[in-house]
Amino acid sequence: MIVANNISLQRGSKFLLAETNLTIHAGQKVGLVGQNGCGKSSLFALLKNQLQVDEGDLKVPSKWEISSVAQETPELQRSAIDYVLDGDQEFRQLEHDIAAAEESGEGELIATLHTQMDTIGGYQIKTKAAELLAGLGFSEAGQQQSVSDFSGGWRMRLNLAQALLVRSDLLLLDEPTNHLDLDTVVWLEQWLKRYPGTLILISHDRDFLDNIVNRIVHIEHQKLNEYTGGYSDFEQMRATQLAQQQAMYEKQQRERAHMQSFVDRFRYKASKAKQAQSRLKALEKMEVISQAHVDSQFSFHFREPDNLPLPLLTMEKVSAGYEDKTILEQVKFNLVPGSRIGLLGRNGAGKSTFIKLLSGELKALAGNVEINKMAKVGYFAQHQLETLRPDDTPMQHLQRLAPNTTEAELRKYLGSFGFQGDKALEQVAPFSGGEKARLVLALVVWQKPNLLLLDEPTNHLDLEMRHALTLALQEFTGAMIIVSHDRALLRATTDEFYLVDSQQVSPFNGDLDDYQQWLTQANRLENSSASAANSANPVNQRKEQKRREAEFRQQTKGIRKELESLEKRSAKAQKTLDDIEQKMAEPELYEADNKNQLQKLLKQQAELKSELEETELSWFDLQEQLEEQQHAFGIEQAN
Repeated sequence: MIVANNISLQRGSKFLLAETNLTIHAGQKVGLVGQNGCGKSSLFALLKNQLQVDEGDLKVPSKWEISSVAQETPELQRSAIDYVLDGDQEFRQLEHDIAAAEESGEGELIATLHTQMDTIGGYQIKTKAAELLAGLGFSEAGQQQSVSDFSGGWRMRLNLAQALLVRSDLLLLDEPTNHLDLDTVVWLEQWLKRYPGTLILISHDRDFLDNIVNRIVHIEHQKLNEYTGGYSDFEQMRATQLAQQQAMYEKQQRERAHMQSFVDRFRYKASKAKQAQSRLKALEKMEVISQAHVDSQFSFHFREPDNLPLPLLTMEKVSAGYEDKTILEQVKFNLVPGSRIGLLGRNGAGKSTFIKLLSGELKALAGNVEINKMAKVGYFAQHQLETLRPDDTPMQHLQRLAPNTTEAELRKYLGSFGFQGDKALEQVAPFSGGEKARLVLALVVWQKPNLLLLDEPTNHLDLEMRHALTLALQEFTGAMIIVSHDRALLRATTDEFYLVDSQQVSPFNGDLDDYQQWLTQANRLENSSASAANSANPVNQRKEQKRREAEFRQQTKGIRKELESLEKRSAKAQKTLDDIEQKMAEPELYEADNKNQLQKLLKQQAELKSELEETELSWFDLQEQLEEQQHAFGIEQAN
């Protein structure tokens, strides 16, 4: 286990951690949260031995293999799948040694190396790498493309695949969902649930944390504060603590009154649509959640649009795409004030293409797009962070939009987005991704849009800013279309969903849970179609069976090892119990002089029977898990 005993960490003149403690047991899944700059990434660096504590003692088991996501990806001509395989240095070394031994004809060494390769699961690693890449959104053709062909976000996916591929006891993930879409987030969530090692996860995605972790470590006031449960449990516990502070409690009551008025206004529209009911539940939950954010530095509102023209936008038989490739066809779409739409669809289906079409950044290949002359579009996408002028300050950016507004008013406005005091006068160049995203949002909000187009607005934003954005979006009176992998944001701010699939954009009759089921079924259909050709070939059938058996052995290694240990413990306890009961069969044991010895044996007998019962229950539970895994892998008998 990981034990931090009275540790302190100082960076420059600032203490990030001061005389604080932490214990993380093997196999736990832990969410690490706290405001930007509180020391989350520094704690990761301590665990990876890249930093040393200034005081105290931090112990990580010396035999543990630690895996984390590389932050840089070199411009390589190697294929994506080879790059991912390169992350497993032991596999690559064995591969090299086997080739060298075969060339020199060293038969005994060849056999030894092949045994080592089998032990580490090396014969299944290419299949595993391909499956990881597929789960992260890479097509078969994409897996063969050079690393240099991919953009920064896709290279980060390659680094994530490397981290997941490597055998590890401790997995450290820092914002793994930042460059992922909703479908890939759902896939990663399922993968991490099955991860058998210890996981420490930094994330600003509330649903992602809730569905994976069973403990929260919150860094606040230089301390590592531990909470049992998921992120929502942490919010409620922390809310109780904060509500005891009177000034914060009063602010909390104002927030809840605002939330209640919005719920009341919306309630009458929520009786029919399933999505609306889902959103109403989310809003009611937000009343509790908001209590945990009463001390947030972020608090802003969308300025009331100058007008709300009807309709804002219409599309008839629209096709869109790039050069010779059509992404969307025959799209019919109308947008009116008050529309609150979440855009769903698999990676590459055309969500961002549709948003760009709506924003005017992309022209239609065919059909008619009519945007009302009074429409004022507020468009946010990640690439807009690059349009900020690096040598200018937040104040200068805003002054260009509002030359006649006083500096005091602009400072107050920027402060609501976290640019307080001198921060508003600092150059943008050294800002973090989160700070740049907040500034772009501030510029969008200032312009009083009546049509909001948000493409992954929460990337790089921490939980406090996401909460502030959610509250602001709830009271926005114009039309809104959001693409986001943040399910909490979608649930709390949208009334309806549209699905982008098979070059079409159409209403989706369901909520996010229904979409996840749709996604699972769609992927299953694709996989069954792809495997149909293979299943018809007996050679491929045998190969597939061997692959499944090898993967089953690898995935269930921990369970089978624990079963073996329980069997040994049970056999040992049973032998000791048999010896005791044999002694208890001796008549002289029941004489008065041997009373103490009899009582001792009776006590041992009771303890051993209890131990045997617990061991057997654990064995049956694990055996049931093993049988479920066998069924999942389509294996009739465990190997």
